[in-house]
Amino acid sequence: MNVKKIIAPTMQAALAKVKDELGDQAVILHSKMIYDGGFLGLFKKKKYEVIAALDENPVIPKPTVKNKQRKIPQQANVEVRQAQTGVADNVLAELATLKKELKTVKREPFFIRHFPEPIQACLLHLQKADVADQHIEEIGQQLLEKWRQSPTPPEQADVFSWCKNIMIERLGPFQYKEINEMKKYINVVGPTGAGKTTTLAKLAAVAVLEHKKRVALITVDTYRIAAIDQLKTYAELLQLPLEIAYDQHDFSEAIKKFADYDLVLIDTAGRNYRELEFVHDLKGMFGETEMETLLALPISMKEKDLEIIVNHFQQLPFNYFLFTKADETRSYGAMYNLIVDNQRGVTYITTGQEVPDDMIAASPERIAHYVLEDETI
Repeated sequence: MNVKKIIAPTMQAALAKVKDELGDQAVILHSKMIYDGGFLGLFKKKKYEVIAALDENPVIPKPTVKNKQRKIPQQANVEVRQAQTGVADNVLAELATLKKELKTVKREPFFIRHFPEPIQACLLHLQKADVADQHIEEIGQQLLEKWRQSPTPPEQADVFSWCKNIMIERLGPFQYKEINEMKKYINVVGPTGAGKTTTLAKLAAVAVLEHKKRVALITVDTYRIAAIDQLKTYAELLQLPLEIAYDQHDFSEAIKKFADYDLVLIDTAGRNYRELEFVHDLKGMFGETEMETLLALPISMKEKDLEIIVNHFQQLPFNYFLFTKADETRSYGAMYNLIVDNQRGVTYITTGQEVPDDMIAASPERIAHYVLEDETI
């Protein structure tokens, strides 16, 4: 048997070379992507290795002659069926194992392999945290520049430190305001299950207890009796006035009633905001009232769903993100992706149900810490 190993820059080129050298009857035994060349582990080129073979003395099958069917002993039939069943079971078991392994192994972008190993380790950490591939590659290029400029061989801890500083710098241009720095009227919007009402109570408690502001509450969430009762309980505990607005007229009257207050916080319904009509309803309710809108997003939700919600709320529009349920996940890359992709800042990050304790002010340093948090850092 004639066996050849072919290396070419593309798979198409490799297959063409196999055909030229071995002919149309060649059989591909194995193929894989390889990297070779480069200098000091850098600038390696991607190539394809193909192992092909051609049997120079093929066994030509004899023409079949129709004979009388021989009677095979029953025991032999049983043994053949058992052997076939055993092979099939083994194949199915191996396929099931392979599928299970593929589900647990996260895809590694090819570009990560082009970087020195300490940088690769950092970029893989970002991937594990669900930072988008585009951002990982951009951060990787900046890390490589620092690597080249380093007077001494950098260690992994150095690379992670550089990465944190790069992330802080990229997050820096956006605003990170706390409650005492915002406008008088603030409304909290977001999808069902984002924890808006509890978060609104936390904002009210911070404003009252830490900044000594006169705070009033308005709710336009008239779809859920439980939400109104929950907000009433918080209002009683903090001794704050609360108005319920069923329509735009009620909302306008509540705004007039609280004209002398320092801060008015507005709770909204947890509806399916993948439907644009609900966003338009809110916009109509608020009218011309000058306010700041905080979009509450649970970080435990799938990022694709978060992106749909963000795109729909561009119609309102919203001013800041308010990330909730950070205690319910270990993947914080979505925070970084959403901030950079939408060029919006953040107010707070909530970490539990306790009012007002489980809420921290957001900052570029805080976001970077969440994404890069690791025992090896």
